[in-house]
Amino acid sequence: MRNKINYCSILLVCCCIMSLSACSNSKNEFIQENIDFAVQQTQLMLKQTGEPTGKNYPRTMNDKGKLVTTSMYDWTPGFFPGSLWYLYELTGDKNWLEEAEKWTHSLEPLKTFTGHHDLGFMMYCSYGNALRLAPKPEYKDILIESAESLSTRFSENTQMIKSWNYRKAWNDTTEWFYPVIVDNMMNLEMLFAATKLSGNQKYYNIAVAHANTTLKNHIREDFGTYHVVDFDTITGATLDRATCQGFSDNSTWSRGQAWMMYGYTMMYRETQDPVYLETAVALTDFYMKHLPEDLVPLWDFNVGEPGYVPEGKSYAVQFQEKLKDASAAAIACSALFELDEYVPQKSYGELAIKMLESLATPKYRAELGTTTNFLLMHSVGSIPHKAEIDKPLVYADYYFLEALVRFKNRK
Repeated sequence: MRNKINYCSILLVCCCIMSLSACSNSKNEFIQENIDFAVQQTQLMLKQTGEPTGKNYPRTMNDKGKLVTTSMYDWTPGFFPGSLWYLYELTGDKNWLEEAEKWTHSLEPLKTFTGHHDLGFMMYCSYGNALRLAPKPEYKDILIESAESLSTRFSENTQMIKSWNYRKAWNDTTEWFYPVIVDNMMNLEMLFAATKLSGNQKYYNIAVAHANTTLKNHIREDFGTYHVVDFDTITGATLDRATCQGFSDNSTWSRGQAWMMYGYTMMYRETQDPVYLETAVALTDFYMKHLPEDLVPLWDFNVGEPGYVPEGKSYAVQFQEKLKDASAAAIACSALFELDEYVPQKSYGELAIKMLESLATPKYRAELGTTTNFLLMHSVGSIPHKAEIDKPLVYADYYFLEALVRFKNRK
């Protein structure tokens, strides 16, 4: 009997090993196939763009099927260099290192830029990855100076980093003098890096202050989120809660929710404050409740629902089609891989894998040589602005590759 039991145990162990091996092979094949595609597609993109000029950073595709690029002063120029860094990380190919360095170095003038809040996207997606993967002494100084520039937009009165300069809401009457958007959570990671690099606690303190004020003002009781909150510049009081890129003021814009999931997960990593982890989990659970079967959300979770009414000059007043936003899925997917490390009992990692697999299907991943050589299709920039509707977007590609890196590194 003892021999029989031992024999059965050995068989069971062998079967488990074979099953794990099969899963590992399947994972490796999936990752490699997506790497091979991204390499070929991005090589075509580089042929299309030529050398970096300061004005030709890939952004999207227009209605005529042509590549749209931006200058370095837009909010998105850091994503393409960041994607090149991820390709270097995924392949180890020095050609990608050379391209990543070239496109990253072209952004150095932005280290003194103070025109809007997106310096984290612009400089940390590029120089942050550069410092991580191929460090040079000057990268440290550039990131510290970039953090100092971002910090100039912080106000002690509001305890927030000002996102945009003066503008009006969609009703064309409400004025925003100190608008802060949920996207701003993504820029805080560079501030934490600057404190580590410089020893100056100021940047850390600004990041924590901003995250705490965001937590109090941008998150609803159900853990859906407002896109924009405007503050009194003198008292710091909340004046308006609204949207700029979502469907309506009381709706939840899915990419904004993804920014917040990602941002508070990062905040927990950098501070170990359990409040941030609890917030990240609650934001994520809200997001999950609103996902369709293929795990790629609508551009706004409440589009077309009763009780959610766009207003004024917003194009959403007339355009209420329930389009998907692959960029929101890619950002959330990357966040889920990290959040799974902190709360493995929630199985966020398994959801992230399924989401990544969905994005890699022909439904969302472009065919080689199409879609002006972006990786993902079917994202939404801003329907209220009548801009980038059902188009590829450079940041969708960036977070898709980041999610692929995190999946590859997942134990």
